[in-house]
Amino acid sequence: MRKTATLTISLLAAGVLVTGCGSEKEDASPAKASEVSPSVSANDETKGSASGGARHQVIFEVGGTGTAQVMWNGNSNHFEQVTLPWTKKESMQLEGAELKVGVTVSVVPGSVKGPDGMLKPAPCTIKVDGKQVADNQDGKSAKPCEYKLKG
Repeated sequence: MRKTATLTISLLAAGVLVTGCGSEKEDASPAKASEVSPSVSANDETKGSASGGARHQVIFEVGGTGTAQVMWNGNSNHFEQVTLPWTKKESMQLEGAELKVGVTVSVVPGSVKGPDGMLKPAPCTIKVDGKQVADNQDGKSAKPCEYKLKG
């Protein structure tokens, strides 16, 4: 259990360092969370179709109750304190080499109190275009949820 807690804390600390110890406040508001990111505007949709790009709807989910720190990587890296259960939707446009090589999307859930009172990783899932592609076995795995998104 100590290894799981140490791994989770290490991953979250790494996430803080990677994201510059902050989050984009714009993303935190409910009105902004539903907006499409600038990288997938109407102009990009036409351009992406003409150049052979691929658009995917990615949904990050973290289960549980209470609050937890969550780090996720979609169009960009994010790290913030959230209320559980939590869901984040992003539309991602892949073009050029990304279509072949792929782009890794991931979510690192914080810890939640388990039925035995001990901390454990919160359950997480990633869905791409409505299909579940990654999970952490309902929090039984200390590994984050991650998936290589390809065209």
